[in-house]
Amino acid sequence: MSASERWTRREIVIVLALSLGQSAVYSIVSLVARLTAPTALGDQSTTINSSMSDRPWLDLTYQLLAIGFALVPMLLALYLLGVAGRAPRAIGFDLTRPWRDAWHGVGLAALIGVPGIGLYVLGRALGITVEIQAATLNALWWTMPILILRAVMNALLEEVIVVGYLTTRLRDLRWSTPAILLASSLLRGTYHLYQGIGPFIGNVAMGLIFTGYFLWRKGGRIMPLVVAHTILDVVAFAGYQFLPDSWLAALGIS
Repeated sequence: MSASERWTRREIVIVLALSLGQSAVYSIVSLVARLTAPTALGDQSTTINSSMSDRPWLDLTYQLLAIGFALVPMLLALYLLGVAGRAPRAIGFDLTRPWRDAWHGVGLAALIGVPGIGLYVLGRALGITVEIQAATLNALWWTMPILILRAVMNALLEEVIVVGYLTTRLRDLRWSTPAILLASSLLRGTYHLYQGIGPFIGNVAMGLIFTGYFLWRKGGRIMPLVVAHTILDVVAFAGYQFLPDSWLAALGIS
């Protein structure tokens, strides 16, 4: 192994340890804690977006700070790709094809979203998925903008690091395409383990599709994945508020 490859390996470990790799480790521990708790996994719940303070102005400040600092690892990944001679455009992280990226993103969101709902319902029925409370934020004027910003944050962080950065650097290490596809997809599934086994399976499947799309297209583009992920999270975080109570009950959403 060359010195360059050793530095690349160390770089990958550091970037992941500061971001989604860290989340994956915590999710594994969280799942172990859930599985060993007296309450059955299917009877437990988790909240994705919660209030950080009882005082609205302070809650908003905390929310904005959390979103801003969460994106720093993404910026680090882009910076390190730049140091390696690859500008953001090299992974399709630009606005040169807005309409095509948007349409591809909508298509990917539809491909993932509908089966994803079915998998969640099945997971709840089998008791392998916890009840997911999308948001417990106070109902204030900034609640919806914050949920949308969090959706964009998740999309940028996950797609840039897990797909754009990781696949590019693993290619530099001469990993095979199937190995890259598997590594990226398993990482995506693992940092969702805190939601249960069902979301792990669903996110691995999402990873196979998203990473496969990026690797399959010559000069792979991240932007359609960012669009698709943003749509999925906006619907998950905020869209449920517009569904009838009967639908929410059927989906196991509170």
